[in-house]
Amino acid sequence: MKKGQVYEATVERVDFPNKGIAHTGEGAVTVKNSLPGQKIRLGISKVRNGKAEGRLLEVLERSPLETEAPCSHFGVCGGCTYLSLPYEEQLRVKEEQVKRLLDACLEGQEVSWSWEGIKGSPKVYGYRNKMEFTFGDEVKDGPLTLGMHKRGSFYDVVTVDGCRIVDEDYSRILNTVLSYFGSCPGGSPVRYYHRMRHEGYLRHLVVRKASHTGEILAALVTSSQDPWGEADGYGKYGLGEYSEQENALIEGFLECLLKLEQEGSLCGRFAGIAHIVNDSKADVVQSDCTKVLYGKDYFYEELLGLRFKVSIFSFFQTNSYGAEVLYETAREYVGELGSDGDGVPDKVVFDLYSGTGTIAQMIASAARQVIGVEIVEEAVQAAVRNAEENGLDNCAFIAGDVLKVLDTIEEKPDFIILDPPRDGIHPKALPKIISYGVEQIVYISCKPTSLVRDLAEFRKGGYHVRRACCVDMFPGTANIETVVLLSNRKSKPDSYVDLSINMEDYHRN
Repeated sequence: MKKGQVYEATVERVDFPNKGIAHTGEGAVTVKNSLPGQKIRLGISKVRNGKAEGRLLEVLERSPLETEAPCSHFGVCGGCTYLSLPYEEQLRVKEEQVKRLLDACLEGQEVSWSWEGIKGSPKVYGYRNKMEFTFGDEVKDGPLTLGMHKRGSFYDVVTVDGCRIVDEDYSRILNTVLSYFGSCPGGSPVRYYHRMRHEGYLRHLVVRKASHTGEILAALVTSSQDPWGEADGYGKYGLGEYSEQENALIEGFLECLLKLEQEGSLCGRFAGIAHIVNDSKADVVQSDCTKVLYGKDYFYEELLGLRFKVSIFSFFQTNSYGAEVLYETAREYVGELGSDGDGVPDKVVFDLYSGTGTIAQMIASAARQVIGVEIVEEAVQAAVRNAEENGLDNCAFIAGDVLKVLDTIEEKPDFIILDPPRDGIHPKALPKIISYGVEQIVYISCKPTSLVRDLAEFRKGGYHVRRACCVDMFPGTANIETVVLLSNRKSKPDSYVDLSINMEDYHRN
């Protein structure tokens, strides 16, 4: 096969996260964003070391598994991959992806391990509790849009009115804000921020909604440049300072949102509305200056009987309903940690990459002490506040890089929980974690390819995989969470139980 050649083929399977494998008469080709069973036309884009990658040109025949996608933006918006598959098929595809990766990674493991399948999200639609919408245009010099990036495009933005992975309040807020800024308040169009020229004003709209309390946070993210491009340079009025015209613009934004609540157009209610100035050249949502225009900059969310304070920028699982399934699974994998002769918990647990401390607090009642380590300082501050709110005095949280912080902690763990970011554990941190020699480790991963890379190192360091399952936190998308229980080989051999599941029996049942 050569670059530029065009073939027709049927997609046999999809590897994580969205890599369709199609066989032509001359070999296999990886084609992103295709679905199992689709007959497609593809163009070869790269051939290297005998491996070919292709670009999806056209779907000639839909997969027999597909149904009509419930969202009109599916296939155009880059957010969802599997939305046209019935949910049970989405689960099957994701489960098979993770199982294939683990089977390859654990080949030759002398101790049997238990594959416990996949757990679905309690809600398939309207489950997300946070969205970061982007301002832009769908075509060059087209009208203002507000939504998600078009699939495969860095520039084009699709207005995702009616997005199915959030509830209706998100669409109402999106449409109201887009209508307001699209109507030329101030007499001339308000410029969106161009990500290559680094010019413009409107950048993002962040919306968070507590799934269990219904409270809403909304934040307009702009640059400090003049909204209409009439003033030269950055920050002419200084961060957090408005010209008279910009002040009127921001007040109008606030009024149009509050009017939604006053008219009863929202199912939830605003806990706070803010304006955030961000002059970073990177296409990220961050704050150089935040002004709370209404209410406060946080709300409370509830998970499994605990309360968590969530701000605009707090890291918090984006599917509260799925998070409860994930954390219950992790807690069950941790099991009974043990106690002293009086029945008082006596074990020390390290929660590495602890975020806002949700997992640490879930297991606090079973441990003498839980020590969380997290590099994001704001997340650590939130974890400390949340532990105090929940009356937990045996949780300690340290701000810093796991790689460096482990050298400073005098306590030695009896159990370790890992929940690293998508890239997995830093290669230099792995030997330090392994060197503690704890009997068991629970690893929670949001990227199975990073997980299997790290599991290979744990196996070299003397650990076996005992149990594994995945939890679908992101229906419609290609993402999946995986939970793995690792045991030290030094554990007694008779403690291992063969819990392996025959996959044909699993699906049949």
